Formats: sequence, structure tokens, C-alpha cells
Amino acid sequence: MIKIFRSFNPLNAVWLAIVLVVLRLGYVYSAPAGIEFTFVETFARTLVPLSYEHFFSPAENIGIAAVLVLIQALLLNLLVNRYNLLSRSTFLPALMYVTVSGLFTPFLGLSPPLICNFLVIWMLFKLFELYKGDGALSTTYDLGMIVAIGTLIYFPFIFLFLAIWIALIIFRPFNWREWIAGIIGYATVFFFLAVFYYLHNQFDQFFNIWLPLGTKFPDKINITNYYNYLVLIPVILILALCFIKLRQNFFKSYVQVRNHSSCCFLFFWWVCYLFMCGRSLI
Repeated sequence: MIKIFRSFNPLNAVWLAIVLVVLRLGYVYSAPAGIEFTFVETFARTLVPLSYEHFFSPAENIGIAAVLVLIQALLLNLLVNRYNLLSRSTFLPALMYVTVSGLFTPFLGLSPPLICNFLVIWMLFKLFELYKGDGALSTTYDLGMIVAIGTLIYFPFIFLFLAIWIALIIFRPFNWREWIAGIIGYATVFFFLAVFYYLHNQFDQFFNIWLPLGTKFPDKINITNYYNYLVLIPVILILALCFIKLRQNFFKSYVQVRNHSSCCFLFFWWVCYLFMCGRSLI
């Protein structure tokens, strides 16, 4: 199966969809009767004055989530191939994304983290554009707005703002305007949110949005069912082999590819940490 995805063949998208369905059959069988879907955080709920939490049946919820994961996998695969991170065009990144997403419940049904994955991929495209040097101010401003939009959907997304500054360190010489541009982009979205609160006589509640930032991240992750560790064993093994292969290609690549790989690795590590620990903020 892996040999099939090593080649860049458009027909592999069909095989990818088959793998996606197979990995979700067990969840379809054991899914709860009602799956609640919350599109935005509580403080932004008034921006979407519709009752949609139980709009989809469990089967429709899982089906739509599967389609979104497939689209995200293809977008991620496009990113990796466009910037030549693996030295050759392949469908392996899409296969890896579909496989890993099938291990976590938030990605099996519609959820804020799943929606935010589109913003994460969009951020990666924008971050890689910083290397070109043209329009870095506008790109950084756009990245700040993307993080702000993600914060409205899933509050721990706010910490991905640090990824912008990490990318600036990797790709760009220091320019204080570029560092400030991201902050202005982020503040732009929340400025309009503050105006919305003010017009609805709720401005005093606007400051309560930031109270979760005082919550300490957990020092360790507690897994009550130790059998869940068995699922992580093949994932950790695959990731270890991937990192070994990427390390071999790293020193054979151009400087641009090295920078892209470094940025992607740090971004991936930070997203994983936020996904595992960031839920303490909500």
C-alpha cells in the first residue's frame, strides 16, 4: 500500500479516500447518538446567531468530517510537493495525514480543531512565502489575522501566533515592522469584535475573553485507559522513521528547502503540544 502512495499519481486520491473510509468504519459503528458541533468559541457565539449544534445527524457529521479531512490531506500534500520538502513528488504526506487524523476523536467528527486545520495549512503556505522577501509586511499581517480568526473558533489557536515570529527568525533578517505587522493583523479582527461587544452593551465582557490565558498548562498528560498507548506505538515508530529519512535529506537539500523543513518541523511540534495540552484553556 505504501508503495502505491510513493508515486505521484492522481488516481492515488481514490485510494486515499478508500483508506479514509476504512479508518472511520469503527467510529461509525460506535459513534454516540448525538454529536454536538460547536463552530466558534462561546465569546464569539453571538456572531453566528443560528442553532446548528445538532443540525447534522451522526452519520452526516462523520461523513462531512471525512470529506474535510480528505481535502486537508490533499492540500497538505500540495504544500509538501510544491516546496519540495521530500525531494520528490509523492502522496505519502496525504496518507500520513489521513492515518494520524483517524487516531483522534476530534478529527473523526466535525469539531473546532478540525476546522482550524484549514487555517493551519493556510498559515504554512503563508509562512513559506516569507522566504521570497516580497511583501513580507502584508504576509505577516495576513498571518496575524488568520491566527485571530482561528482564536474565534478554537481559543488555544492563539498560541500559534508564536509560529509567526519563529518563521520570521528562520526566513527573515530582523525588521521590527514585520514583527509588529502580525500584532496589528491580530488586533484588527479583535478590534471589530470589541466594537460588536460595545454596540451590544457588552463591552465589559470583552475583557473576560482573555481570562483563560492565566490558566497553567498541565505538566503531564493523563491517559486513564492504558490500552490507548498501544495505538500510539506504530505512530511513534512511523514518525521516528520519517524523521530519520528527513534528516538524511535535510543536509542534501538547498538552503531554502532546509529552512522550509525547519519551519515545518517546529510548527508541527508546536501544534501537537497545543493539541495535547491546550484544551486546559477551554
